[in-house]
Amino acid sequence: MRGLLDPKMDFVFKNIFGSEKNPKILISFLNATLKPKYLITAVEIKNTDINKDYIEDKFSRLDVKATTSNSEVINIEIQLKNEYNMIKRSLYYWSKLYSEQLNEGEDYNLLKRTICINILNFKYLKTRKFHSGYRLKEIYSNEELTDVAEIHFIEIPKLEEGTDEKDMLANWIEFLKDPESEKVRNLEMNIEEIRQAKDELIRMSNDDTQRQIYEMRAKTLKDKVSALNEAERKGAKNKAIEIAKSLLDVLDEKTISLKTGLSIDEIKNLK
Repeated sequence: MRGLLDPKMDFVFKNIFGSEKNPKILISFLNATLKPKYLITAVEIKNTDINKDYIEDKFSRLDVKATTSNSEVINIEIQLKNEYNMIKRSLYYWSKLYSEQLNEGEDYNLLKRTICINILNFKYLKTRKFHSGYRLKEIYSNEELTDVAEIHFIEIPKLEEGTDEKDMLANWIEFLKDPESEKVRNLEMNIEEIRQAKDELIRMSNDDTQRQIYEMRAKTLKDKVSALNEAERKGAKNKAIEIAKSLLDVLDEKTISLKTGLSIDEIKNLK
C-alpha cells in the first residue's frame, strides 16, 4: 500500500482545506485558529482552481482564500522552507487583500476585517508558543487600535507532545504533522472534520493523477529550495571576497584565508 501524501505540501493542503466539497474542514480550522466570539458557521472559498502553470511555477502561491459568515477576508498560506521573509511577505499580502476590496471611489466603510494565517514547517518567531496572533496596538498602553488587521503564525515544530485534545488547533497541527499517527487515528474517530480531512487525503493518495501532480509540485519546490540555497552560497562568497579585499593591505594571505574561508589561490587572484 502506498503511503499518504504529505498534507503540508501546499497543493495537498489547498485541496483539503480549500475545497468547496468539504467546507466544514475550513470552518473548523478557522474557528480553532481565530477563536472568534461568534463562531464561523459558513465560508465562501475563493480561487479553488489549481492549473498546471501554478503547479510548475516555483514562485506561485497555492494559498486558501475565503470570506466567512463573520464578514472576514481570510488568506491561509503554508510554507515548508524558511525564506527569512515571512513577516514582510505576510504584511505585503495582507495589504493587497485589504486594498483590493475597494474599487476607486468606494467608501472605506466597505472594507472588511482581513486576516492572514501563515502555517510554517519551521521555527521562526522568538516566542515558545506554536501559535501567535498579532493586531495593531498602541505602543505604550497596549490598547488595541482596531481588529481589522490580524496576522497569525502557526509554527508546526513548536507543537509539544501530549497537548490537550480539547485544543482543536493542536489537533489540526497533529494531522498536518503526521496524519498516520496513532493520535490522529484516535482523533478521526471522534472529530468529524478531521475524519473528512483524512478521507480526502486518502482519496488523493490513491488517485494516480493527483499523486503525479503532487510529485510535480514537490520537484518544483525542491528546485526553488536549491535556487535559494545557491543564491545564499553566492551571497556568502561575494561577502567573503569583499572582506578579503579590505584585508589585502593589512594581513597575510594565510590569515585572510582563515578569516574568510577563501583559498590561498583565490586570495592571490584578488591581488
